[in-house]
Amino acid sequence: YYHSYYMYQFSIIIIGFEDAIEESLDVLDEKYGKMNEILQKPVFFDSIEVRQVIADIRDCHSAILVIANKLTRKLGTKSGEISQENNEAQ
Repeated sequence: YYHSYYMYQFSIIIIGFEDAIEESLDVLDEKYGKMNEILQKPVFFDSIEVRQVIADIRDCHSAILVIANKLTRKLGTKSGEISQENNEAQ
């Protein structure tokens, strides 16, 4: 009886964790897309601060891809591969 209870509780935790990861990946995908749009635009202001912000956005852009790949590593397809496949299809 106790084993069944703990298995049930553990499965509830796993399902909640899975939902949280899926929601996080949706947010990361949205932010990654927005950052990608910004990074494609040429910058006409030659300020050191603006360059630093652009560099920080690039770093965040890369970090989001790394995080998404780590979270989906067991699924067999990396986020970057999905993005490349979508770009090739267009």
